[in-house]
Amino acid sequence: MRYVDVILPLPLEGTFSYAVDDKKANGIVAGMRLLVPWGKSKTVAALCVRVHDDKPDLDDSKIKEVLDVLDPAPVILPHQYRLWQWIASYYMCTMGEVMNAALPAGLKAETGYRPKTETCVRLAAKYRNEQALHVAIDLLRRMPKQQKVFLAFLQLSHWDVYFENPCEIKELTREELMNATSCSTAIVRQLVVHGFLEAYDREVGRLNHAGQPHPENMKTLNDAQAKAMSDIEAQWKEKNVVLLHGVTSSGKTEIYIHLIEKAIAEGKQVLYLLPEIALTVQMTERLQRVFGSELGIYHSKYSDAERVEIWQKQLSDKPYSVILGARSAVFLPFQRLGLVIIDEEHETSYKQQDPAPRYHARSAAIVMAQMLGAKTLLGSATPCMESYYNAKTGKYGYVPLMQRYQGIQLPDIHVVDIKDLRHRKMMSGPFSPQLLSAIREALSQGKQAILFQNRRGFAPMIECKVCGWVPHCKNCDVSLTYHKRLNMLTCHYCGYTQPVPMVCPCCGNPHLSGRGYGTEKIEDQIKEVFPEARVARMDLDTTRTKGAYERIIHDFGAGKTNLLIGTQMISKGLDFDRVAVVGILDADSMLNYPDFRAYEYAFMMMSQVSGRAGRKGKRGLVVLQTRNPQLPVVQQVVSNDYQTFYHDLLAERHLFHYPPFYHLIYIYLKHKQEGIVEAASQQLGAQLRQRFGDRVLGPDKPGVARIQSLSIRKIVLKLENGIARAQTQQSLIALRQQLLNQKGYKALQIYFDVDPM
Repeated sequence: MRYVDVILPLPLEGTFSYAVDDKKANGIVAGMRLLVPWGKSKTVAALCVRVHDDKPDLDDSKIKEVLDVLDPAPVILPHQYRLWQWIASYYMCTMGEVMNAALPAGLKAETGYRPKTETCVRLAAKYRNEQALHVAIDLLRRMPKQQKVFLAFLQLSHWDVYFENPCEIKELTREELMNATSCSTAIVRQLVVHGFLEAYDREVGRLNHAGQPHPENMKTLNDAQAKAMSDIEAQWKEKNVVLLHGVTSSGKTEIYIHLIEKAIAEGKQVLYLLPEIALTVQMTERLQRVFGSELGIYHSKYSDAERVEIWQKQLSDKPYSVILGARSAVFLPFQRLGLVIIDEEHETSYKQQDPAPRYHARSAAIVMAQMLGAKTLLGSATPCMESYYNAKTGKYGYVPLMQRYQGIQLPDIHVVDIKDLRHRKMMSGPFSPQLLSAIREALSQGKQAILFQNRRGFAPMIECKVCGWVPHCKNCDVSLTYHKRLNMLTCHYCGYTQPVPMVCPCCGNPHLSGRGYGTEKIEDQIKEVFPEARVARMDLDTTRTKGAYERIIHDFGAGKTNLLIGTQMISKGLDFDRVAVVGILDADSMLNYPDFRAYEYAFMMMSQVSGRAGRKGKRGLVVLQTRNPQLPVVQQVVSNDYQTFYHDLLAERHLFHYPPFYHLIYIYLKHKQEGIVEAASQQLGAQLRQRFGDRVLGPDKPGVARIQSLSIRKIVLKLENGIARAQTQQSLIALRQQLLNQKGYKALQIYFDVDPM
C-alpha cells in the first residue's frame, strides 16, 4: 500500500492523504486528478501533489482509499503548482481556493470532461476494394433510396482517389451526408445495419481554426515605434520587466504584434493579457489576421467545454503559440513561455475581488514569467502608480512613446462647468449645450460620438417627492437601482430585485421619481434629443451573453450605430476610426469616490476614454463636464500632464503612508449579527495594534457595511516596504485562527485582501 497527498478544490488549509494500492499507484504522478471520498458520502476530484510511502499518523480505519484515477497524464505542469503556492502564500488564501479558481469546472468535475462528439460514417471494411464495391452497389439495386445515398457517399468521399492511394479511409459526418442527399437518419441507419457503412463517434473540437499565419499582414513600424521596440529589447537584457508608457493611439499594439512574431520565430509561446473581455473582440481580429490558428482565446465568457479544450491543447504536442485572454489566462499551462504582454496594465479588472484567491493577474504573470525565464512587457498610456514608480526607481525598464501614430494630435479637451450652467438653467438634463452642439456637428458630418457615464441602470435610486422615502435592498445597506426596461429595482451587490411600487409605501404618494442618471436613462434622453442617431449601449446589462460584446463593437466599428453610451468598458483600449466626439458626463462621480486611489482612477479613466476620440484623421474633441473645473487633476487631464500628476500624487502617498511606499492588507470580518462582528473586530483590532502599533487603522464600517445579510467591518494594515512579509502573514493567520477558535465566533468570516485595488 502506498499513499498520495492531494489538494481538494475547497477552502481548506494544507493537503490530505489517501491510501492507494500498489498497482494503481504505479500509474499516478503529481499533477493528475484522483477521485477521492470526502466526508460520509461525498466524492471529490482532487489533485495529486505527491506519491509516497509515508503512512499518515492515523488509525488504519480512518485512512480512506483513492477511488479512481481520472487522468492518463498530469493536467498541470510543475511550474503551475509553484505559481499556485506563491499565490496562496502571498494573497493569504488556501491552495484549494487557488485550485478552484485556476482549473475550469470540467477539470474539477467527478465525472471528468465530456468532449463534444459527432457521428461519422465510413465504408465498411469488407467493401474497401473496387470489386467488392461493385458488389455492394449491385446488392443495393433493390433499395433505390439507400443506393442513391450510398453512391452519393462514394462521390463525396472521393473513393476513386482512394484506390490510387489507399493510405487513408475516407469518412464523412452523418450530417454532411444527410444534408448533401436530403435523406433521413433512418436511411443512413439502414446502410449501417446492413453492413455497407460503419458509424462511429468522433471527438469534435470547439476551438476556432483561423487558418494559416500571415506575418505579411503586419504593419511596418514607424520610426518612433521601431525605436521603442529596439529600446524594449535592449532593456530586456538587464531587466525582466519593461514598462512601455505610450500615449493613447501611439501604436503600442503594433509593437506587441512585432514582438510576438519574433518570440514565435524563436520557438516560444506568448501570453497576451487584456483587462476586459470586450477588448478581446477587436484584438482577436487584429491578431488572427497575422497569427491565424496559432492564436487561442481564453476568458470567462467561453463555455466551460471550450476552456477545457484550450487547457488540453496547451498540454498537447501542438499548443497555441499565442494566448489572448483576461486575468484567468494566467493559470493556463505553458510549455515554453517566452513573453508576457500585459496591456492596459493599470486596469483594476486585473484584480480578483471575490471569491478568494484575491490575486492580481499582473503580479501573478510577472512571477510566472520569472519562474520560466520569460520577459514581461507592461503597456499603458496611464501606468498605475506602483508600476511607474518601479520603472522610475530602476526596478523595471522604462520606454516612453509619446507620439501618436501618423502624428495625429491628442484630442482637444474642453472643460465645462455644469454647476454654473445648472445655476443659469442652461443644462438639458445631463447634457451641456457645448456637448450637444459637438455631437450634432459630428453626426451631421457622418462621424461618431461616445458618451461615458460610469453607472448602469436607469437611475441610481428612486425617491418619493413628498416624504423622501427611498427603497433599499433587504440584504445590503444600499439603495436599489431602477432599471426602466425591466421595470424593476435591483441591488448591484447581491442581485436582489423587486417590482417598482405603484405608490410610496410610507405616504401613499403615487409620484415616485428617479434621482441621478444611469446609462439606460442617458440612452433614453439622447434618443429624444437626436432621434436620427443610431444609438447603442454597452454596460453590464447589455453584455451578459458571449456574443453581445462582439455585436455591439462590430456594429459601432462598421458604422451601423453612430452614438455609443457606456460605462468604464468603453474606456479600455477600443479602437474606432470615426469617433470625433467623446463626452464625459459626470467627472465628479469618480473624483469624489471615498478611496485613496480616487484621483488616480479618475485621471486614468478620463485620459483613457478621451483617447477614444480622433484616433484617425482629424483631431478629436472631448467635452469634460464637472462641477469642479479648478481641480489640479482636471487640468492635468486636459494637458495630458502625467508627470505632474504623478509627482503630486507621489508626495501625497508618501505623506500618508500609501503605495508605492507601503503595502496594504485589508482585513474583513463578516457575520449575520451586527453585535458579534463589532465585538470580534474590536478584539482583533486591539490584538493587531499590540503587534503592529500605528500601522493599524480601524476597525471601521466600510462604505457599504452590510452585503448579502452579512454585517462587515474592515481593518487596514499599512506595512512599509522591506518589512518581513512572511512573518507578518504568519502572525495574521495565527491571530485569525485564535479568534475563530473562541466560543461564539464559529460562524465568523475573516479574510485578507492583499494589495487591494
